[in-house]
Amino acid sequence: MNLRSFLLTVATVCTATTMFAQANILNAKSPEDIGVRTDEQKVVDNDKPLEYGYVDDRDILFAKMTWERVVLNERSNFPLYYPIDTNNIGKDRRSLYDVLMKNIKNGKIENIYDDSYFSTKRTLKDIEAALTKVDTTELGIEQLNAGETLSAEYIDRREITAADIVEYRIKGLWYFDKRQSEMKYRLLAIAPVAPDVNFIDSDNPDLVPLFWIFFPDARQVLHEAKAFNNENSSQPFSFDHVLNSRRFHGYIYKEENVYGDRKITEYVSDNALMQLLESERIKDKIRDFELDMWTY
Repeated sequence: MNLRSFLLTVATVCTATTMFAQANILNAKSPEDIGVRTDEQKVVDNDKPLEYGYVDDRDILFAKMTWERVVLNERSNFPLYYPIDTNNIGKDRRSLYDVLMKNIKNGKIENIYDDSYFSTKRTLKDIEAALTKVDTTELGIEQLNAGETLSAEYIDRREITAADIVEYRIKGLWYFDKRQSEMKYRLLAIAPVAPDVNFIDSDNPDLVPLFWIFFPDARQVLHEAKAFNNENSSQPFSFDHVLNSRRFHGYIYKEENVYGDRKITEYVSDNALMQLLESERIKDKIRDFELDMWTY
């Protein structure tokens, strides 16, 4: 039964991705026909993210909450970063940041938060200060001092774009499901991270999470948006699939602990190598729990 369900899921995913990969491109009579799916294709396409199964709290034998950094200058994470120049590419391809911002602005992602604990809700207006810097040039200041009206050409406006995103921070729960005897992972929150917009063009600016999103709230829009598949462009992966199946490389920078969920950098300071080794130790501790279940 499990094998049958697995094969059905794979077939559904492959069919859905095929429909989105430049649909009708070989049969199009004009450029306007590219991407237009037939009625039959729409019926076959189950256009929604794969639903999470219900997990009873009593079925969780072990759990550990972790926070990870997904650094975007690593090749394995490029599908989350590119494309950053949307002027020279089709509208069907956008970076993860552009997808998130577009759907926050149009209201499809309704809830954003100021931290990974979802303690305070924010609005797009609330986070504008973190996304945009408006400054007046020296010539504009001289114009104001002279009592003249400030000209628009002397207003320097700088916005955070997809090219400025350095990494993503994700929060997720590793848990051992005793019914299925398997260690699983559930992604709970995601945040784009960029340099502080007020110091973005300076040397070594501080990195700040722009906002946090409760991941299940964004699954539908992330399912509709596709990331580039470098191995086979006819079957792109949805961002929902990329993140849920962990098709990225991340470093654990914090785990839930008795010290108020302190970060690794707080107890392993000024030593990047030892911080990386501590991150790997936490990963090994989680993985070893599952392995130890089968050790007699």
